[in-house]
Amino acid sequence: MFKTIGILIIFTAILLFQLPKLKQNGEKKEIWTFSILLFISTTLCIAIALKVKVPNPYDLIIVIFKPMGEFIKMALK
Repeated sequence: MFKTIGILIIFTAILLFQLPKLKQNGEKKEIWTFSILLFISTTLCIAIALKVKVPNPYDLIIVIFKPMGEFIKMALK
């Protein structure tokens, strides 16, 4: 509970510090990108703090490239 509140306070501080600069420069695409990435990172940090099993991105890379590697090995034999 306290970890979640701490994470939300930190990310709110980041938002309050960065968002006015982006608005001042009129950078709408950067605001959207910043907001989406901040939301994703906040969600992942809260999930990790609550000890939820977060999938490893390396597993997805293995699933995608392992069949391609095996195909290349077979083709080169």
